[in-house]
Amino acid sequence: MNTKLLRKTVLGVAGLAFAGGVIGGPVGTALESPVHAATPVAVVQAEKPDAGKLMPNGVPGSQSRIPLNGEQTANVKAIVEATKKAGMDERAAVVAIATSLQESKLENLGHLGDRNDHDSQGLFQQRPSSGWGTVEQITDPEYSTTAFLKGLKQVDGWQDMPLTQAAQTVQVSAYPDHYAQWEKQAADLVAEHWNS
Repeated sequence: MNTKLLRKTVLGVAGLAFAGGVIGGPVGTALESPVHAATPVAVVQAEKPDAGKLMPNGVPGSQSRIPLNGEQTANVKAIVEATKKAGMDERAAVVAIATSLQESKLENLGHLGDRNDHDSQGLFQQRPSSGWGTVEQITDPEYSTTAFLKGLKQVDGWQDMPLTQAAQTVQVSAYPDHYAQWEKQAADLVAEHWNS
């Protein structure tokens, strides 16, 4: 009987020691560790460009929208960066992106063979034979955007005119009204990437 009592006592004490270690151990250890105050981190969220500046004439008619893949998104970023480098504002980037959406769906197209419109290539479907640059130049996103923006700068009052009119004055397209359908997506893309 004494052996049983002794065994129960030993097991009971061991159980208490174990429970105390589990419960008291981490707390005791945590209290012994030095306490470090968290350093506050300022999170600065870049402001998105004003919607009124991106689309000063409102949303024109019915709009089209396409999902973008990685290459197309990279081309959007290249257009935004080239616009900033040219010292032009967000509205210029909207006009450029909408133009590229219409001309190439933001894909840097090479020569399309029989399906090609003359010798048009690149994001803006610019033509070497019309003086836009060499094939290598107009298929470079920064160069082709800069060339488009140079043309846009020469359009008096482009900032206040409807996007499709500004784009058409530069591009001289057979379908002058088609640029307007991309204005909302272009504005959304500029709002997303201008300050990123």
